[in-house]
Amino acid sequence: MNEQDLRRLLTVSVEDVLPSQPATASWERARHTRRSRRAVGAVALAVALIGGGTVAVLRPSAERGPDLAVAPTVEPRPAPPVVRAPDELTFPPDPLSRLGDPATVALSARPVRRALALFQPLDQDYRADGPVRILGDDGVVRSLDVVTPAPTRDDGGNEAAAVKPGVLSPDGRSAAFAQTNELIMVDLTRATVRRIPLDGHLERVVWASDRVLVGGEGQTYAVDLVTGAPSKLDVSLWDLVAPDPAAGREAALIEVGGERDGLTLRSRAARTGTVRSEQKVTGAALPVPYQVNDFYGQGWLHGGRLARAAWITSDEIDGAEGVAVLDARTGAVAQVLDLGRDRWKGCCEVLGWDDEGAVLLRLQPAAGVVRWRPDTGEVTGVARDLPGVVALAG
Repeated sequence: MNEQDLRRLLTVSVEDVLPSQPATASWERARHTRRSRRAVGAVALAVALIGGGTVAVLRPSAERGPDLAVAPTVEPRPAPPVVRAPDELTFPPDPLSRLGDPATVALSARPVRRALALFQPLDQDYRADGPVRILGDDGVVRSLDVVTPAPTRDDGGNEAAAVKPGVLSPDGRSAAFAQTNELIMVDLTRATVRRIPLDGHLERVVWASDRVLVGGEGQTYAVDLVTGAPSKLDVSLWDLVAPDPAAGREAALIEVGGERDGLTLRSRAARTGTVRSEQKVTGAALPVPYQVNDFYGQGWLHGGRLARAAWITSDEIDGAEGVAVLDARTGAVAQVLDLGRDRWKGCCEVLGWDDEGAVLLRLQPAAGVVRWRPDTGEVTGVARDLPGVVALAG
């Protein structure tokens, strides 16, 4: 509607009904006038709304509503297949840092609700330097006074500390110590001891759902946690990977062993040890010249991933220390933590996974515990100055 039309409507709206016209014509004229006035009002309202909206757009309001625009989602970049450990570590606060504190109470006087870790202090000759320490989830460090586990011995008489990664149960309520001709079971929540007679030089322990697997070079026993009854199992504890506690009693047992091009991942039936499948360990995802040469120490499963310490070929040396994460189904090496060349041989055994999917490991010669997050590549310190052996709950 243009200006001329608007003027005509305003003129009509103010016209009076002539008295000389008949009533019918007057009513018709009055009806026409009311309709015109309504049209004028509608036009005026539209003009006001349009003008006001234009002003509102051009003039910012002091009471402008919140901006509801959604920021674009930024996906975190995946960590590279090889991560180098930093030269200097940061140490964020962590409950495990108290492992270095002296014990303040005996286990018999104050049993734990749940243990986070065990620590066996060692002297310079790698012999026990005091009782085993127990870090409870209450932050209190206790001494293991209800039993003193002896060092383990192999067939050649070589000794090692009784505390090893894997002796503490995944729930932190019990500990199992391999000994010559027996297995010692300690209920940390009741401070009680049970001894199970077995034959041979027993050196290693692996918790597997409702059983404890214990053995040495020539034999492995599966001990029922309820009855204590042992049975022999055809697996090697030197290659066996600790199962994921969430996997259940029928989950397959995984072994990883061999050297260089002969590295293999083998799946066995949980109850019988029968081989189900075998895959070659491959490193196609790693940049040249990186590769895994050999594994050592305890391996650990977490969901579909497997973590274990390894000697690796890096871009600096053949025989560097590292930690590898594998796909537990295919044997493919997905990631490697390169710990460099200036380490002790066999320095950095894996201690397990935490609840957030990070790998915890020892770090020598710094005598500390380190956390590596394979998903992000972040490496941070956990505990310093722990000259001894550490075992973590699963």
